[in-house]
Amino acid sequence: MKNLFRFLGLFTLMICLGACSATNRLTMGVTEPARIPLDSDITKIGIINRSIPSDGNKVVDEIDKILSLEGKNLDKDGAEAAITGLADELERGDRFEAIKIINDGELQRKGLGVFPAALPWETVEKICKENDVDILFSLEFYDTDTKANYEVSMVTLPNNLGINTKVPGHKVELNTVIKNGWRVYDPLGKVILDEYVSTDYLNSRGAGINPVKAVETIIGRKEGVQQLSNVSGADYALNTKPLRRRVSRDYFVRGTDNFIVAKRRAQTGDWNGAADLWENEIEHSKMKIAGRAHYNMAIINEINGDLEKAIEWASKAYSDYGNNMALRYVNILKSRMAQKRELNRQLSK
Repeated sequence: MKNLFRFLGLFTLMICLGACSATNRLTMGVTEPARIPLDSDITKIGIINRSIPSDGNKVVDEIDKILSLEGKNLDKDGAEAAITGLADELERGDRFEAIKIINDGELQRKGLGVFPAALPWETVEKICKENDVDILFSLEFYDTDTKANYEVSMVTLPNNLGINTKVPGHKVELNTVIKNGWRVYDPLGKVILDEYVSTDYLNSRGAGINPVKAVETIIGRKEGVQQLSNVSGADYALNTKPLRRRVSRDYFVRGTDNFIVAKRRAQTGDWNGAADLWENEIEHSKMKIAGRAHYNMAIINEINGDLEKAIEWASKAYSDYGNNMALRYVNILKSRMAQKRELNRQLSK
């Protein structure tokens, strides 16, 4: 009974805290600049593949011959899939005029799973000029590393009559790590705009009467590596596009009757109607109420896209009325202003 009363008391407290909270939370969509900052005059993209298969695909002796040969093919085919994924995603929409995959064997380096030395700018400029591209995306390295774990156990296999039966055998698990290293070269500014590594994992299982037969039963491993690599290349291309995401903000819903009514208006989507009531409280005799009203006026200005006005209201909420939430909000808004300037630079013609 004592525990029941304790539980009921805690439950009541939680309800009260939720119902009595001074703030509500809203979410809104914002557009952020692309992570890879390509100016709007960059319209022709070149893509090169500097990676060739590494020798680091050897595993346990009994399955070495299978995986050593397959490993080289995995690296080669996986790298090509990553390049294709990048090119296909860059071609979506009308942002770029041309996407060119440039094949040059002299540029390739032995795959070691780490970034090689950057290309000399003379080489970058030569490639871009000869292929009429503005910028160069490079798959600097591509590497798969496979580790095998296997155990002796009863496995289900078809006998000579095609009937599945349990027999002593081996189960093998192949864990493949796929690493991509990308660079973006800007020949005009002679800067590397981006350097990025992605890592993916693929788990494959098989069973057989011995380790070799167990590995041979694994179907679709190569296709799985290619698919993951293709997606990885496409994901990297998305870094050239502005990002649309949702952010959360807290706003005040308690203090006076106007805040309570404004809360209901906001809940129905009438944010401007809510702002009319908040504005009525900006000169309230109590600094706490006036500070909350100024803070909420910053919120409505951000919702309406006027970040400069939002900063003015939030700054005054903190400096003149001591609203501590407003100081953090000012910094958030300033960050958004910087992002907006960068986004406008990327999109300007």
